[in-house]
Amino acid sequence: MNASPDAFGGAPSVPAPALLAAALPPHVREVIARLVARGFETVAVGGGVRDALLGRPVRGLWDLATAATPPQVIALFPTAIPTGVEHGTVTLPHAEGAIEVTSYRADIGASDARHPDRVEFGVSLPGDLARRDFTVNALAYDPGRELLVDTTGGCADLAARVLRAVGDPVARFREDALRPLRAARLAAVLEFDVEPATRDALGAVVDLVPRLSPERVRDEVGRMLLAPRPSVGFALLRDSGLLPLLLPELSACVGVGQNHHHAFDVYEHTVRAVDAAPPEPLLRWAALAHDLGKPATRVALANGEATFHGHPQVGGAIADRMLERLRLPRDERVAIVRLVREHLFDYRAEWTDAAVRRFIRRVGIEPLPALFALRRADATATRPEAPDLAALDAFVARIDAVLAPQPPLAVRDLAVDGGDVLRILDVSPGPAVGRALARLLEEALDDPATNQRVHQLTRLEDFARERRGGTAGGSP
Repeated sequence: MNASPDAFGGAPSVPAPALLAAALPPHVREVIARLVARGFETVAVGGGVRDALLGRPVRGLWDLATAATPPQVIALFPTAIPTGVEHGTVTLPHAEGAIEVTSYRADIGASDARHPDRVEFGVSLPGDLARRDFTVNALAYDPGRELLVDTTGGCADLAARVLRAVGDPVARFREDALRPLRAARLAAVLEFDVEPATRDALGAVVDLVPRLSPERVRDEVGRMLLAPRPSVGFALLRDSGLLPLLLPELSACVGVGQNHHHAFDVYEHTVRAVDAAPPEPLLRWAALAHDLGKPATRVALANGEATFHGHPQVGGAIADRMLERLRLPRDERVAIVRLVREHLFDYRAEWTDAAVRRFIRRVGIEPLPALFALRRADATATRPEAPDLAALDAFVARIDAVLAPQPPLAVRDLAVDGGDVLRILDVSPGPAVGRALARLLEEALDDPATNQRVHQLTRLEDFARERRGGTAGGSP
């Protein structure tokens, strides 16, 4: 069954699979119906159609393509936001998820390697689909007639799980220098192969990559990091020559040998650790960054061995600069760098409970699950056939036991507060108050039983006498 010859500009269409109808949200269907009722052919396109056909959950906004011009869309939807009206795009906000509506268009030129120099409206749907990046993103769904339009072979590529550029891959990539990175991301996320001509063209934008905004690179890498195996995407970037331009810190790890404890060089170990880490954004970024300090700290020894003393601290500084360059929010950057700097903790069974409490105080309770997950991924990527997790498991159990009585770990956990210090030491607000509370906390870390109000008030009296007598040695 095909649409009428004049539908979709004569493009071939087939009955849409039922899962498309089930996946399209009612509010998106209503927008399409409203545009069609006014005589404007409108279809769902892009990643939403692709993911629905793959049986994947559709995340993010839905994309629509329409014969209506931006002014006509805005006239029908007064709440529309002209997010890219010069290129035919408006966004319709909705509580159930925003909808991006773009007029059928042809793109002419791309001097900035991102935006077309000129767009032409009034083209047919096939003309609009021809400008898209990959065949699997160039499928259109008409929910009114329950038809699927495929002008580029996207359905066959979906079935074969192949990523293929629409038309000439070099031309597609040079229209937007981010597209090779997007290809790497989609290959990893969708677990698709990249067909040879498209793979060979990935490196055709090496001269254009420096023009990419850090935010766009960050977003694509961030999405790739949540793939089942991000290493697939990193391998494509490495093989195409794009990795040194996009992530020079990771590229510097290629070929850096380690020692007999490690089965892989620093690069291979790193991407395997990313694969092994739970797919949580901060944790995957931390896995990517955890050994970035190794190339700078490597000291070669005899018999191919090497040491990397201080690499967590050096790596933390490198990670911070990388994440700042990519414009990650400061709070995320701080959390990731903390994980990098703390990932190589050396727990021993002979640690006292006080030492465990001081470790928890330094790292914080909240980051501990992520830190242990990072360490587990690190160990898995070190010796995949037999990761050494016994010490980590023992440390986790030890921490659980130490935390069970809810010991004081911060000044706020003390039985006294700053007001008590001001009153008993007879001092003004200032550093002396913090020093007194810090002394009490150190005592409580050594022995949580000292965290009693009567005891700590007595200790404050001791501190006051020290101040009056000028006693040396850490007096508040």
